[in-house]
Amino acid sequence: MIRRIFDLSLRHKIPLWGAGLILFSTLLVSSVMMLRAYDDLKQALVTSSKGLGRTLAKTLTPPLLRDDVWRAFEIVRAPFAGQNSDPGIHPDTILVVSPSNEIIVSSHPEQFPMLRNVNSFGEDFLPFSRSPPVRINRTAPRVLEPDGSGYIYVTVPVRDGTLFIGTLVLRHPRAGLNAGFRQAVTGGSVLGIAVLAFLLPINWYWGQRMAIPLVYLAARMKNIATGPPEKLKPDIYNFRDELGQMFVAYNTMVDVLKEKEILEREVISTERLTAIGRLTAGIAHEINNPLSGMLTALDTLKRRGGLDERTLKTFGLVERGLLQIRDSVAALLVEARPGKRRLENRDLEDIRTLLHHEVAKKRIKFDFHSDLPDQLPFPAGAVRQIFINLLHNAVEAAGGGENGWVKAAATVNANRLELKVLNSGETIPPEHMAHLYEPFVTYHEDGHGLGLWVTYQLVSQLSGRIGVTSQAGKTEFIVSLPIPDDEDRA
Repeated sequence: MIRRIFDLSLRHKIPLWGAGLILFSTLLVSSVMMLRAYDDLKQALVTSSKGLGRTLAKTLTPPLLRDDVWRAFEIVRAPFAGQNSDPGIHPDTILVVSPSNEIIVSSHPEQFPMLRNVNSFGEDFLPFSRSPPVRINRTAPRVLEPDGSGYIYVTVPVRDGTLFIGTLVLRHPRAGLNAGFRQAVTGGSVLGIAVLAFLLPINWYWGQRMAIPLVYLAARMKNIATGPPEKLKPDIYNFRDELGQMFVAYNTMVDVLKEKEILEREVISTERLTAIGRLTAGIAHEINNPLSGMLTALDTLKRRGGLDERTLKTFGLVERGLLQIRDSVAALLVEARPGKRRLENRDLEDIRTLLHHEVAKKRIKFDFHSDLPDQLPFPAGAVRQIFINLLHNAVEAAGGGENGWVKAAATVNANRLELKVLNSGETIPPEHMAHLYEPFVTYHEDGHGLGLWVTYQLVSQLSGRIGVTSQAGKTEFIVSLPIPDDEDRA
């Protein structure tokens, strides 16, 4: 059972523990205050009774010495005249008892007549009726609280110097003391309930305020093995204590995990592309050797002559097939060799000219912007090939008609050459993004899947990076190439 309580969610456990602590503290403090209130009431009663007894004892001494009973009766009745204060503090009966326990004077003679032995009244004066009877202190006041009695007795000796005349007995009913105590308990209970009504909602609110963010955190951490979890919203707990610092650390951890996941995907993709590149390069070299031999043999046969028209037609068909194979193999062996010629601004104008016919055929809008210096230390052929491949794909993807458009820009920014190609058309699905740069992967009927592969290889060899975004009917490729120093190019 205890284990199940500790297994509860924090959003229940924190408010419940807080409520339990508040209830326990309130009950403990209330109990201590009530006991203290009872002791204070009792102490007030005893102090008041002793003070009254001393005063009466001094006043009663002369009448008792003169045996003036009537005057003594007036004196013991005086405290009951006009009594309107707390009855719990005042006595209900006052007696003067002789050394032989006979009543000399009584505040209520009809109930406790004179010359009667006080022992004869049983429960009303229990300390005197018990066997053995209580011993009266003849020198100082004394408080008597016999077990099972409903009264508290205060005895004060009546003396004239060394002469002991008798004992003044003041009887206080416990019912009056208990009534005052109940009144204090009622006031304390009302105050305790008011405190609980104020503290419990606050405890519940702050318990939920602290626990619910932890519940959100636990729910997200539970799925961390399957991938980076979602970040927590800052407004869930926007304080700067340890809990707030933990949420900040969690959001930082999520950012790091997402960056790590992206980096891992890029590393895996790069390793896969590198492995494919090594494989295709090896295959291409193995194909090139017999391919060159076959092309040489065909060329030799054609030069010798004496072949009929049907044979020449067949040889032409075979030669074109072999040349197509050679072109495909050459695409797999792409390499950005630093040729002699640097990239010039007119190279980009050539690209515009080369694409003019294709753009006009598609009847799309074409916006080409170039802001390059006269020369840049890049191999012109590699950069031209990268830009042509991206623009060719963009024109194909933009579709036909006046709604299609392609925007291209070449700029130098922060010592880097940036090539941007943006086109309209269908959005690239997310599942296709991871395979865009793999060879022979195409999502068009007339594509061969080598354009982006070649582009990726050239960008990698130039120590650059290529990125793509596709959303809301727009696709953008951005190539960023660091401008090399002349010494590096040399």
